[in-house]
Amino acid sequence: MNTSSMPLAPATGEQRATLLFQLCIGVYFLGGFLNSLVGLLVPRLRMIEGLNHTRSLLVQFAFHSSYLLFAVPITVLVVKFGYMRSIAAGLVVIALGCGLLAASLGSLGYMTVLLALLAIAGGVTFLQIAANIVVPVVEPARRAVSRLTLLQGFNSLGTVLASLAGSALLLGTGRQRFGDLADHIRVVLPFLAVALVALVLAAAFICQRDLLRASSAPRRVPLSGIVGVLSNRRLLAGGGAMFAYVGAEVTIGTLLVEYLAMPDILDVSPVAAGQLVGLYWTGALVGRLVGARYLTRYGAPTMLLGCAIAAVALVAIAIGLQGLLAATALLAVGLCNAIMYPTIFALSLPDDHSTATYASMLLCMVVVGGAIIPLLTGVVADAVGLTMSFILPGACYIIIAAFAWWRRRTWDL
Repeated sequence: MNTSSMPLAPATGEQRATLLFQLCIGVYFLGGFLNSLVGLLVPRLRMIEGLNHTRSLLVQFAFHSSYLLFAVPITVLVVKFGYMRSIAAGLVVIALGCGLLAASLGSLGYMTVLLALLAIAGGVTFLQIAANIVVPVVEPARRAVSRLTLLQGFNSLGTVLASLAGSALLLGTGRQRFGDLADHIRVVLPFLAVALVALVLAAAFICQRDLLRASSAPRRVPLSGIVGVLSNRRLLAGGGAMFAYVGAEVTIGTLLVEYLAMPDILDVSPVAAGQLVGLYWTGALVGRLVGARYLTRYGAPTMLLGCAIAAVALVAIAIGLQGLLAATALLAVGLCNAIMYPTIFALSLPDDHSTATYASMLLCMVVVGGAIIPLLTGVVADAVGLTMSFILPGACYIIIAAFAWWRRRTWDL
């Protein structure tokens, strides 16, 4: 019996699929907004705490390591309680974590900040496992890729808006000092806003919890389901590509502020650099909105391969050159990232939807790349300099290109 799929009621399946998509828009937007805020914490902590790259990038390590730590127990809860309740639970955990983070940024210290980020990321893990599966389960495979890409567009919109607003709030405006009351209010404001929106979305998912009706099968996680996904070559290869993608995107997005502010690049203030990072996420936004159309025309593997190769070239330019051209090249990597997450996710899923929850669990666990790759890049940056450290995310895009090349041979055009 199928213990993981949660089919739509047959009478109004199309309308319910549309409403599910609309609800997921809020989740993806909030996730992007929160991810960008966390990235801006890194340069802030470097400025006010005097941390080196390695220690400041522990922020991303704490935020993304939870995907590995919590994926299995959260998958058990998703199977037991269903997608809708699990998404609502994740949103509540995010709200509580944001409250703790707001308190810790005031006076509770750096370690409490890391613990708060771990709690927030635990809530995000619920969303990664449950929300990412909703669309592939209720949509045909080819349409699911397009829908996921469109949802990622709203995720990028959140990152763009957070970069523009958050850079002024978290990095200062030049009129206030770091650590005074006005600075504290500005820093906690965006996280309290995220907490409020998360609670509103949680209430919406609880009210609409019957959109996906749980199956009558026993609510348990069979060992055979986990073993099955671990033996699937497509899923394992896609997991490696996802690890590389998240690691590269998080690393570049986090270090861009410092890179753009370097004297031999643009020599701008941290606030201006933080606002320019919005262009990085804007590229992802535009690419996802446009890419949703072209994915069905040219095929997902071909689009993924082209974007990965372009990203390798742009990172090489950012490493080898200086000034405006180098800055533009690294910002343009955001455009290449646009279709990668939803495309890798869809290309990695097994054909058997009964294993969808377990496949999503594995793909969620490999998001730990967003913890490991930035930390390794920080170690390299402290040793040989920030610019040369971008070799690591460049290598990640080579891994993605290899996965796309392999999937082209088996993709049903």
